[in-house]
Amino acid sequence: MRDIDLIEKSAKEIRKSIIKMINKAKSGHPGGSLSIADILSVLYFGEMNIDPKNPKNPDRDRFVLSKGHASPAIYATLAERGYFDKELLPTFRSFGSILQGHPDMKKVPGIDLSTGSLGQGLSAANGMAASGRIDGKNYRTYVIMGDGELQEGQVWEAAMTAAHYKYDNLCAFIDSNNLQIDGHVDKVMGVEPLDKKWEAFGWNVIKVDGHNIESIICGLEAAKACKGKPSVIIALTVKGKGVSFMEGKCEYHGVAPTDEETVKALEELK
Repeated sequence: MRDIDLIEKSAKEIRKSIIKMINKAKSGHPGGSLSIADILSVLYFGEMNIDPKNPKNPDRDRFVLSKGHASPAIYATLAERGYFDKELLPTFRSFGSILQGHPDMKKVPGIDLSTGSLGQGLSAANGMAASGRIDGKNYRTYVIMGDGELQEGQVWEAAMTAAHYKYDNLCAFIDSNNLQIDGHVDKVMGVEPLDKKWEAFGWNVIKVDGHNIESIICGLEAAKACKGKPSVIIALTVKGKGVSFMEGKCEYHGVAPTDEETVKALEELK
């Protein structure tokens, strides 16, 4: 039985940490970090088989943040879940810190894959899913990709591979907020219709409200129930979710909030 209140509270704390980290560093990507906070909260506080005290457990579920520039979101989540002390969060992007601009699996507890160059996460997740099958493990592999990231050709090669080998222990999320650094995704390089494309590539397609906890949970249950093919959850999200002046603004893709904006954002997140 999942604790919905805990998941919602954790998502709010994750958002607060995202804002404070990026403001302190004067650098980072708030928009796409805020848009996946609810998904990460469901995964880490209600879904995944993980143990912060044993982050390398071979039987654990795996997670890949393919859109690695949203590292503040995963760092905030891992700290909130107890993988490392929250006092490390203010060191984000500072010299000598383990919390660099993109996740480093060799330095940060709980990071299963170093990411940053877009389009590669699903390929690595395929490898994790394949390894689990070969080793007879029951763990599941989860990956989050941005919708702009789907403009990368490697994503579709990986999509074909996962469907061909029937990796039903693999679940991908699409952070579908229709914004990327250069503007609206459909204007930069359209990727719609996402549902029909993934269906054509042989995937089980599920659509959810990416900011509704129960909707995300239902999507995950549908993914686990599907056998013989991988699942993709198209999560309809809002870039900058939770902070009114950031919501739906591509300008906040990679711009740190000012001190004044940070005060306003944290007040809203109360």
